[in-house]
Amino acid sequence: MTTAILFGSFFLFLLIGVPIGIALGAASLLAIAYIPFLNFDMYALGLVSGIDSFTLIAVVLFTLAGSLMAQGGISRRLIAVADRAFGRAPGDLGTVTIMSCLFFAAISGTGSATVAAIGLALIPALVERGYDRAYAGAMVASAGGLGVMIPPSVVMIVYAVAAGVSVTALFMAGIVPGIVIALTLIVYNILHRRRALHEGRAEPMEGGSLLAALNQAKLALAMPLVVLGGIYSGIVTPTESSAVAVVYALVVSCFVYRELPLKAVPKMMLESALLVSSVLVIIGASVAFGRIIALEKIPTELAQFVLSLTDSKYVVLLAALVLLLIVGTFLETLAAIVILTPVLLPIMLQLGVDPVHFGIVMIVALAIGFVTPPLGANLFMAAQVGGIPFDRIARRIFPWVAAMVVALLIITFVPWLSLVLPETLLGYGR
Repeated sequence: MTTAILFGSFFLFLLIGVPIGIALGAASLLAIAYIPFLNFDMYALGLVSGIDSFTLIAVVLFTLAGSLMAQGGISRRLIAVADRAFGRAPGDLGTVTIMSCLFFAAISGTGSATVAAIGLALIPALVERGYDRAYAGAMVASAGGLGVMIPPSVVMIVYAVAAGVSVTALFMAGIVPGIVIALTLIVYNILHRRRALHEGRAEPMEGGSLLAALNQAKLALAMPLVVLGGIYSGIVTPTESSAVAVVYALVVSCFVYRELPLKAVPKMMLESALLVSSVLVIIGASVAFGRIIALEKIPTELAQFVLSLTDSKYVVLLAALVLLLIVGTFLETLAAIVILTPVLLPIMLQLGVDPVHFGIVMIVALAIGFVTPPLGANLFMAAQVGGIPFDRIARRIFPWVAAMVVALLIITFVPWLSLVLPETLLGYGR
């Protein structure tokens, strides 16, 4: 009965439009009221302990760093490098767009920031090059999902906290799968572009040489090296690296490129704090929700039920993928991570699935929900920055989603792609 109250009320609140954090909290309070040996102090303790985490500071700071880069000229210089490097490649400006998202994702940590920064610059350029506007918007929305797949990633930090795994190992595990996703999107665009226009290679959209673009963007390109190099070398923790990212972006944007006035920074800090505050409410509320799930032994019983049906790791992984793809369509990614990790991870551990590998699989699967109607956040962002009616961009997104699902299957059933770097460079799993 407690399980029915907990999940039934949660989904009912979601259906009537209650924000996710409040829905989690209200459902938890109703379940606590039903259980005689619990009191409401448990919810308060869970809410506080859920957000009392040093690691979660990185969520706020990486969000701020992404905002500083988008408005401080760093993203524009990264786009110029991608254009000079890939502008003559098959798929021309589409390849540039996807690679620009890859570069920006390596610094921003969020999908929405990547879509906004790249979409504002490249959707108009794609249209000028002959791309359909809705197709261009769908491309940017899809490639923007790399923001949560390529480290440093806010979603990876939240999964690491929920699963109790190393943030550094998870960051390193996301590099190769993120590249696989990017290459899959590039291949789809090349095939579509050749079929649609029957044309070869196009000229880059900007003049100048690659060396000149690299020289102008050297500080922008050094940022991921500074941030990720500090983490992997052990000089700073992932949380400390987020502060390094903010300071670096601030110095470069305000004092080197001089494209961001200092007076604009306080407003950006406030906007980042307000943006992340809703995430922290969700995380805090989900802890109390998760504790009730644990008290009711839901993960254990679900694991026993699934394993009683089949002991095939691959069948269970496929079932988990279907669940994650469906949930990602309707539920915000961070909320899905904190809700589903305590439920699914025990099953995977019993089947011998590595928790870091499963974290990457889970993040990629849920990231596809970023671009899937009806609630794809990246899709709404791309429609907004590109001036595209939502119904048009939604119709053009499904081939991109299919391409990402193909890449997801490869990542899921080839664990080596996720684990090769952590095992080789960190000695993970030894």
